[in-house]
Amino acid sequence: MTSDILSLTALTPDGIRQIGRAVAVEAPVAIEVNGLGYAVMMMTPAALVEFATGFMRTERLADSAADILDIDAFESEHGWIVRVTLAEQCAARIHDRVRHRSSDTGCGLCGIAGLEQVVRPVAARPPLPTVRPAALFAALDAIRAHQPLNRETGAVHAAALCNGDGTIAAAFEDVGRHNALDKLVGAIAREDRAVAAGFVLVTSRISFEMVDKALVLGAPLLVGISAPTSMAIDHARAHGLTLAALARADSMLILNDPGKLFPER
Repeated sequence: MTSDILSLTALTPDGIRQIGRAVAVEAPVAIEVNGLGYAVMMMTPAALVEFATGFMRTERLADSAADILDIDAFESEHGWIVRVTLAEQCAARIHDRVRHRSSDTGCGLCGIAGLEQVVRPVAARPPLPTVRPAALFAALDAIRAHQPLNRETGAVHAAALCNGDGTIAAAFEDVGRHNALDKLVGAIAREDRAVAAGFVLVTSRISFEMVDKALVLGAPLLVGISAPTSMAIDHARAHGLTLAALARADSMLILNDPGKLFPER
């Protein structure tokens, strides 16, 4: 269940009336890793296997989908539980960072104990993008068709893998922008899909955590519909991620372009 239909009161200049309105479901999802509680995410309880896979990757608890031996997701009385079993070689990482905590919808740094742990190693620099500028605008035009839950509720974010021509290869929605991107990362990891020829589009602001997840994915280019933060720009520039933000049908800002894909005219 990703949305509920509620009977609500609508106030207009002409009076009051009752309407039916779809509301995005937000539920607590407890993540357990090798029997230990790791985090509680407030999120859309859909595509939980993909989410758990992506979350293990972006949290650096697993290096690949092959490190994840099992994922069991089920609904309980108080919310959802996702039990993840990681390979033995990953066990030490869990004990280093495991903690029971509840995060809000925007959480992207679960399990972090101190500020010194915020900036974590990036395994490799992403490839330089090879797409043409027209592909970015094509993806912007196409993304709405891949947001059925947002079309129904107006309350969720999307993260999409876009092909080199701007067509949408895969897209996931969630009330949390980090969760949507983790679902995408997980789906790509489970399918062992290549991302080097395309790019990632998110329908949200670009924060440090969003850039970090894109770097874990190995995306050549991250495009966001909303604004970036200073730390996001710094992180992208430090690790060679091509970054675009405030993407609109008629313009977008290029914040980092290490491959000179968008030369000034």
